[in-house]
Amino acid sequence: MIVCPNCSHQNPDAAIQCEACYTPLPAMTTCPSCGAAVQTDASFCGQCGFNLQAAQERPAAPNALPDLAELNIPPLVSPDPLVEAGKFEATLTSATQSNLLESDPSASNLPLSELPPIAAMPEPEPNPEANSEANPESNLEAALPSEPELPPAAPVKPAVPASNSQTQLQTQTAQLLHVQTNTTVELPSTLAVIHIGKPNDRIPPDVDVSGYPHSEIVSRIHADIRVEGDIYYIEDVGSSNGTYINNAPLPSGNRHRLRPGDRIALGKGDKVTFLFQVS
Repeated sequence: MIVCPNCSHQNPDAAIQCEACYTPLPAMTTCPSCGAAVQTDASFCGQCGFNLQAAQERPAAPNALPDLAELNIPPLVSPDPLVEAGKFEATLTSATQSNLLESDPSASNLPLSELPPIAAMPEPEPNPEANSEANPESNLEAALPSEPELPPAAPVKPAVPASNSQTQLQTQTAQLLHVQTNTTVELPSTLAVIHIGKPNDRIPPDVDVSGYPHSEIVSRIHADIRVEGDIYYIEDVGSSNGTYINNAPLPSGNRHRLRPGDRIALGKGDKVTFLFQVS
């Protein structure tokens, strides 16, 4: 629970402002030593006395980089060539001389430096018949007739639902039935916190009970009903005569989940009683 610094009202841990006086509540954090909930502006932990400001001012240790000398990286080794340069030149020279002697036998007595350059080999002309034999799939595609073009499909119109098939979303509404007068009070569906009490200068009530019999036993700020989705909770906010759920006292600061048929008595003696209903 978070205690309001203005009015000392106990609020839930997730509250941002006080439910009683609407004062902004301090933010909460956890103690790094014992894990207890403490305020973010606190200097020391209330459970273990840990110095919170010293922990925030302590600088983080810089990330140390590893020493490259300690990694023992082996030196790079250059790969061996696939063919030695001398052997490649000797093979190329012998092949050039043999081609030249076949074309001109009289060039056998000439030195290597005076030999004429070798003419480039002409590229073979493409043979369409050979390509067609090598690729029978291309011949099959050419022999097949082309598919006829189909007309564009007509647009499909969306079906219009029948008027009687429309469904309406059902919303849940909660209400309080006053037992003594058999009157119903509908709870506001747009409020997350519904205040129950009598007119006052601090928090105007959303459910005013000043007009009911024996309303003098009800405090001006008596109880709150919290709405979380489809779930309703009730809690006493420090009333003088207390709040009773099904004839059992509800401790101040605790909440009770309301279910249809629960009996809510404001004050002692079961004189101002409501039944919680959902429709």
